[in-house]
Amino acid sequence: MPVLLVLTNCPDPAVAEAIAQAVVAGGLAACVNILPPCRSVYRWQGAVESASEVPLLIKTTEAAYPALEAAIRRLHPYQVAEIVALPVTHGLPAYLNWVAEETIQS
Repeated sequence: MPVLLVLTNCPDPAVAEAIAQAVVAGGLAACVNILPPCRSVYRWQGAVESASEVPLLIKTTEAAYPALEAAIRRLHPYQVAEIVALPVTHGLPAYLNWVAEETIQS
């Protein structure tokens, strides 16, 4: 089962925790790392903006991705949430198997 690393940034620790808890409890991800806040600089509606954000690293499967994306979109307060999925091409087989076993296969 192909494994994905999904990245998103949240506006604060409470939103990050809520999303992490919901997607793991719902079986949409095996694990979510909540990273320390970072500073993001981005262009939004023609202006350069800067904000503090809390990054999430979400480990899931390709099969569960559509439901995971829908959950993040539902729970995320941003009008356009950053949701980027990267394929995991290499990794410890036991870990990748664990991700697949702990994620609901939709």
